[in-house]
Amino acid sequence: MPNEISRRIALLTGGTGGLAQATAERFAAEGITVVIADLDAQRAGEAADALPGDGHRGIGMDVADEASVRAVFEQVESELGPVAVLGCFAGRLSTRSAPGRVLLTELTLDEWEGVNAVNARGTFLCIREMARRRATVPVPHGRIITIASLAGQQGGLAAGAAYSASKGAVLALTKVCARELASQGITVNAIAPGPIDTQMLRSTVPVERAGEKYEHLQGIPLARVGLPGEIAAAVAWLASVDAGFVTGATIDVNGGLYMR
Repeated sequence: MPNEISRRIALLTGGTGGLAQATAERFAAEGITVVIADLDAQRAGEAADALPGDGHRGIGMDVADEASVRAVFEQVESELGPVAVLGCFAGRLSTRSAPGRVLLTELTLDEWEGVNAVNARGTFLCIREMARRRATVPVPHGRIITIASLAGQQGGLAAGAAYSASKGAVLALTKVCARELASQGITVNAIAPGPIDTQMLRSTVPVERAGEKYEHLQGIPLARVGLPGEIAAAVAWLASVDAGFVTGATIDVNGGLYMR
């Protein structure tokens, strides 16, 4: 018989990315109904169909667009029920196709706006919509997990100013929302990944070193990059009943690259 936590609905933005997919698989294996939201609706549907268990959905969503965010929540909640777990995975390293860090002097306003639109504004819009809906239709063990970054804590070794600043904004937003939503019984916490084996990480490696996963490996005490499943494990714990007294926290998953 499924326990109380397993009957919940989880909405994961940026759902076809490596970290979100690993989390979706973890949630589905635990019996949670997963909604994968992504700009690419077809890929989202295919990813949802591949999950274990029944009832999962894939849906097209632009987190930077207020109307799109509202419409997705409306569709999910009218067809499946209230969202109990929100995972804000949608993220953008750069608007440029070329790999590598964008230097401050080369950073255009369009690049700044494009990155912040997804990472900062998108996270805000999704959390706000969740908060508004849970104010009228509460759920037990409400959870919001944001995905920040080591770059937002220390300025970024491989990421530029736009990405680092946007993830710093996510960290601050997480704390504000944790305070405001505590009265609704919703916890809000951030995961701050270090270098994790994803396509985004590989895109930070300069062309001349193509094939490497990360160019600062020597600085990681554990001497390796992390795995998407290790982020999923941290998210799964924050989403659990056991993490009910944890809110406003930033969970570092970085192999010791940043200690505080």
